[in-house]
Amino acid sequence: MDDVVVSSFVTGPGYEILPLKIYSMVKVGVSPEVNALATVLLVLSLVMVIASQLIARDKTKGR
Repeated sequence: MDDVVVSSFVTGPGYEILPLKIYSMVKVGVSPEVNALATVLLVLSLVMVIASQLIARDKTKGR
């Protein structure tokens, strides 16, 4: 929720960033687009976390 508040004050008129877009889509009702976007963001985050863990593990094995 903080992202939406901060983004609404920081962005200028005519700009629509991701937190504001998601918030405006959810206000009306959760659509399949919001569910798909949330799934993509979740998978992307998980891939980044797993990749960083594998890189960190490889670096500690090399010592």
